[in-house]
Amino acid sequence: MKILGLGNALVDALSQLDDDKTLVNIGIQKGAMDMISKEQMVLIREYQKGVRTTKAPGGSNCNTIRTISLLGGESGFVGKVGDDDLADFYEQAIKDSNAASHLIKTTGMSGSCTVFISPDGERTMGTYLGPAPTIAPDEITDELLKGYDCIYIEGYLIVNEELVRETMKKAKRLGLTVALDLANYNIVNAFKELLDDIIPKYVDILFSNESEAEAFTGKPAEEAVNVLEKQVHISLVTLGKRGSLIGCDGKVIHVDAEGGKPVDTTGAGDNFAAGFLYGQSVGASLRQSAQIGSMLSGYVIDVIGAQIPEDKWQQIKLKVKEILA
Repeated sequence: MKILGLGNALVDALSQLDDDKTLVNIGIQKGAMDMISKEQMVLIREYQKGVRTTKAPGGSNCNTIRTISLLGGESGFVGKVGDDDLADFYEQAIKDSNAASHLIKTTGMSGSCTVFISPDGERTMGTYLGPAPTIAPDEITDELLKGYDCIYIEGYLIVNEELVRETMKKAKRLGLTVALDLANYNIVNAFKELLDDIIPKYVDILFSNESEAEAFTGKPAEEAVNVLEKQVHISLVTLGKRGSLIGCDGKVIHVDAEGGKPVDTTGAGDNFAAGFLYGQSVGASLRQSAQIGSMLSGYVIDVIGAQIPEDKWQQIKLKVKEILA
């Protein structure tokens, strides 16, 4: 099964601050996690020219697609970027993971999520989406979709209703499996009516965490997985340290979490989805697929950020073979 990801193309940038005056100059409150304007992003880019900034490909969907490819699966990513150096960096990162890049390019600055670390260790986050959420439905062509067996759609793109609805319609018409991630409980609450319509119509595999599942169904996660399973073929609800639940054909499977005390939970859900979809792509059982996802989540929560270190991949691939044996 070849898997195509559709999501927000964002570069994660981490900058160390000498003092907090920069935050004042940019107009971001210390400790905030805000959407920022293009003007603020211009100021940030100017500041970053003079300091050491660490960059990484971001956006939850791209994280998942790159991990599938690093596991040895066949995957590709489509998102929208500008025509700047961040776009070049992003495309190269996709290719370096051996995933196929189907980036749509436009003029202007690419989207990015900037994390400023103050001298006292506090983090301030500013996200500039740029062109990322502006993909037009006709930019997701039949020709592109025909090259894949499954499309995995990022829930944050629900804000672009026409794109999500039309892409799901095309995918189903062409015989693709449609997978959706609910993204965030705020997205669920804001677009509940839309989700109530499109999920039963088009979605085959639905990913959610505990808060998202509860927001969508109004029930505790252990009951929500059954409600969701009646609307889709496979429903998955992650429960943090309590593991995950997989609902299918009227049955629910529980899989334990892996890993120790989290250093940073960023990317745990992205990697769980990657492991599960990879498992399904190679014919693994539901339990085996979720075990691969849990194993990957256990690795990523042990580091800062959403990327598993390169030196762990040989060990990971051996563990995947053990799970699949």
